[in-house]
Amino acid sequence: MEWRLIQSGFQTGAMNMALDEALLQSVAEGRSLPVLRLYRWRPAAVTLGYAQRADKDVSLSACRAAGLDVIRRATGGRAVLHDHEVTYAVIAPVRQGLFEGSVLDCYRVIAEALQLTLRTLGLDARLEPGRRFSGPVGSERAVCFTAPSQYELVIDDCKVAGSAQKRQGKGFLQHGSLPLEMDLPLLDRILPGDPELGAEQRFRKIGWLNRWASRPLTVDEVEKTLIDSFRRRLDIHWHISAPDAREAALAEQLCREKYGRPEWTLQKNWAAD
Repeated sequence: MEWRLIQSGFQTGAMNMALDEALLQSVAEGRSLPVLRLYRWRPAAVTLGYAQRADKDVSLSACRAAGLDVIRRATGGRAVLHDHEVTYAVIAPVRQGLFEGSVLDCYRVIAEALQLTLRTLGLDARLEPGRRFSGPVGSERAVCFTAPSQYELVIDDCKVAGSAQKRQGKGFLQHGSLPLEMDLPLLDRILPGDPELGAEQRFRKIGWLNRWASRPLTVDEVEKTLIDSFRRRLDIHWHISAPDAREAALAEQLCREKYGRPEWTLQKNWAAD
């Protein structure tokens, strides 16, 4: 099976989200092979889930003080801090090959490739079958890494991979992150919470790879291992690629007219566009 492999390097948060959507449209319309895209963030950023409230779930003033971008994703889920991490996007046709099953089946296939990545790196990650949030209502529910959802990866009951999925026509996008490090004091400042609780207590279920690695892992090393793990798990032959002219032009348009606009990111009364 042939896939495109796109390594985009550093982009702004708005452009990263725009490229994911442009590639999703290309795959959904049948103009592109399936895609694995790896990318990075400059500056570091916080992404909000599609239906989150920017004014409620994130301290915008603390984000500005820290030099963080704030961007709204097209996918659901909770807020994510993107900094020292490996970020991936899988864009593929639905109801074909390995992804012919349900949304949950798609999560499982991708999670197995991510699990293989971590185990190859010497990390004993397991697949969490999913459970509903059962704790008290509070700001921690707004943070992606505070609780595992369906087919998430955990080490010592701490979530080490965050993922979110969107389907559009005949294609789907799943993007997510594997943090190598996590700045808990920064997370505590940008995500409002109970002032009586310290960062370590609030985010005790958050994991990052170098918390358990026997030696410090690098982003380059984890990316390389992830690429090989996807190849092995999905039986892929890579076509080294980049966004074509049409995809790049659409991404620029989406960045300018959607993801880069405060009206998209900060709107309070959310309604589907």
